[in-house]
Amino acid sequence: MDNKKKSNFRYFILLHLLLFVNSFGTVFGKLASKQEFMSFRFVLFYGLMIGFLFVYALCWQQILKHIPLTTAFFNKSFALIWSVLWGAVFFNETIKPNMIVGLIIVIIGVIFMVNADEH
Repeated sequence: MDNKKKSNFRYFILLHLLLFVNSFGTVFGKLASKQEFMSFRFVLFYGLMIGFLFVYALCWQQILKHIPLTTAFFNKSFALIWSVLWGAVFFNETIKPNMIVGLIIVIIGVIFMVNADEH
């Protein structure tokens, strides 16, 4: 693998780590929504959500310097996987077969679009 491909791969991995971290923002947002408005816990969870979004926005801009915009945006779809997983882990939501089929379709679409972008 040449240096450019190694560098692109590194930023691709960083992009997915960023999407993973950003997905926790949705967890904090949902936790905030279950609290009394402006209570300490509401402000805490809402503040954490805003903090995660802030870090995400800063890092997203840096990653876009190294990865094509179309590739980065299509890969944002992978955040759906984390959302489904966090719903099950933190909120005891049921993962239904149609959700899995939908995630598979999204992943296949991302793979096709990223490969088309590289050619």
